[in-house]
Amino acid sequence: MSGLHLAVAFVLLASVVAGFYRLLVGPVAGDRLVAAQLLGTTAVGVLLLLAEAFAAYSLRYVGLVFASLAAVTIVAYVRLGAGAEEFE
Repeated sequence: MSGLHLAVAFVLLASVVAGFYRLLVGPVAGDRLVAAQLLGTTAVGVLLLLAEAFAAYSLRYVGLVFASLAAVTIVAYVRLGAGAEEFE
């Protein structure tokens, strides 16, 4: 079963490459925001898969921290960055 977890983690890491491309080239700030969310979500998924594959269950907690930080990052981006004029 560990091989299956590692294969899926590899596929998710391949999607990170596409996310980095959109993060760097994205024509609009919204595209970059969605790409950043993709990277955060994928990182959590990879950490959970690695936790199961290697029985390193502390990686679950690291994934939980990443998921919490991703939510805070989006709120900060909207409040301070792109959407600041909408709130004033």
